[in-house]
Amino acid sequence: MKQDRLSATTKAATRIAAGDDRTSYDAVSIALHWLTVVLVLLQFALSQIWGFTPRPTRHLLIVAHMSFGILLSAVILVRILWRVSARHQAPVASAGRVELAAKAVHYLLYALLVSEAVLGFVLRWSGNESMSFFGFEIAPPFAPLTKAAHHNIGQAHEFIGWGIIVTAAAHAGAALFHHFIVRDAVLLRMLPGLKRR
Repeated sequence: MKQDRLSATTKAATRIAAGDDRTSYDAVSIALHWLTVVLVLLQFALSQIWGFTPRPTRHLLIVAHMSFGILLSAVILVRILWRVSARHQAPVASAGRVELAAKAVHYLLYALLVSEAVLGFVLRWSGNESMSFFGFEIAPPFAPLTKAAHHNIGQAHEFIGWGIIVTAAAHAGAALFHHFIVRDAVLLRMLPGLKRR
């Protein structure tokens, strides 16, 4: 009965937010998706807690943020390369407006993640500081920028970080809505080891 009461508009809107284009995802896409989720949540948590810690701990958390940020950048690059490869997934079941809009949500998330990764590197280097990848130092490839430019890059990095969290939360919420309310296979297509209903 719940399914009958849900309007087609509500179902379509949440499918768009969930990024569901009716694609059947392969094991590599699923693994990369969940690895991205874990790393994004870890990065966000680190950025939110280091301000409440004493200086030695704060430094360790910032170094961890950089290291996992570089790892996340590599995962994003692999995801993009895998997504454009011919083997990554089955073709979409439909090419209607809802599917195109759902695909646009995926592209928005990719754009935000790539922008955040680039800004992370530029932010560190613009302050004339090396990036650190689990102890390996990556020196700045360009001269330091002005304090004002460095500050603006930091603001953009923080703003886009929140944009990723808000967009990803809407994306996850829509998938959960489809799983528990609409009771379709939107979420199941991205869960490892589960057969679609």
